[in-house]
Amino acid sequence: MRDSTKLIILYALAALFVGLYLFHDLNGSYDYALPRRGVKVAAMAVTGIAIAYATVVFQTITQNRILTPSIMGLDSLYMLLQTLIIFFLGSTHITVVNKQVNFLLSVAAMIIFALLLYQLLFKKGNRPVYFLLLVGIIVGTFFGSISTFLQVLIDPNEFLTVQDAMFASFNNVNADLVWLSIAVVAVCIIIGWRQLRIMDVISLGRDISMNLGVPYDRMVRGTLILSAVLIAVSTALVGPITFFGLIVANLSYQFIKSYKHSFTITAAAGLSMVLLIGGQWVVERIFTFSTTLSVVIEFAGGVYFIYLLLKESRSA
Repeated sequence: MRDSTKLIILYALAALFVGLYLFHDLNGSYDYALPRRGVKVAAMAVTGIAIAYATVVFQTITQNRILTPSIMGLDSLYMLLQTLIIFFLGSTHITVVNKQVNFLLSVAAMIIFALLLYQLLFKKGNRPVYFLLLVGIIVGTFFGSISTFLQVLIDPNEFLTVQDAMFASFNNVNADLVWLSIAVVAVCIIIGWRQLRIMDVISLGRDISMNLGVPYDRMVRGTLILSAVLIAVSTALVGPITFFGLIVANLSYQFIKSYKHSFTITAAAGLSMVLLIGGQWVVERIFTFSTTLSVVIEFAGGVYFIYLLLKESRSA
C-alpha cells in the first residue's frame, strides 16, 4: 500500500474518532456539551501535532529513535515552576488561579531556559548534540530533585494542586489557551515545514549534510528552539506527557516506509490524534473516568520504551 493511501486511511480514522467523541451520547445537549467537547478535541489535536513534530525532528537531529525532547529537562522545569509557585505563593495566588497567567509564565520560563541552555553550550564552538543532551539530563534530574524535596515540605492541602499538574489532563482545558496554543503551534509548523527537505538531508548525518552544503549547526539550533517552543506550549496547556512522543514517532516509522519527513511527521500527527482522541473517548465512555489518559500513555510508553531498548541491544 502506498504511503499516501495509508495517510488517507489514518486521517479518515482520526475523523471518525473526532465525530464519535463529539456526537456520541450527546442527548440533545448541543449548546452545552458540544462546545466543551470541541475545545477538548482541539486541545488534544494541537497537543498531539506539537509533540509529534517536535519528537520526529528531534530524533532526526540526535540520530536516535529512543530520545525525545523531554530529555532536555523542560518537563522537569515545568513541574519545578508549579511547585515553586505553590510552595512560596500558595494555591490562591493569581499565578495559580488565573490559567492564562500560569500558561504564559510556564511557556516563557521553558523557552527562556532552552534559549539560555543553547546559548551557553553553543557559543564556545560547535559542541556535539550529545553533549547538549547530557547537560539536559543532568539539569532535568536536578530540577526533579528540587521539586521532590519541596513537595515533601509542602502543606498536604496545597500538594493536591501540585499533584494535578503532575499528570496531563484534557478535562479542564481553558478555551482561550487552546486558541492561543493553536496560533503558536501553527506558526511553528509553518516555519518548520519549509525546512523539511533540509531535514531529509540532515537525517543522513552531520558530515554528509555539510558536504552537501547544508548549514548543519544553524539548522540544529533553529530546530532545537522550534522543538522547545512546541513542547513548552503543549506542556503548559495540558501538562507533561513524557512517553507520548516516543510512541507516535516510532509507530510512524513503522507505518510509513518513506524517509521523507513530510510523510513521517504527517503520519505521527495523525497517529497522535487517533491515540489521544480515541483514548480519551475510551477513558470517558468505557472506563467512566476510573483512570486518566496520561496514566495509560505513561504505562504503555514505558513498556514500549523498554521494548525499544531491548530491540536496539539485540540488533547491536
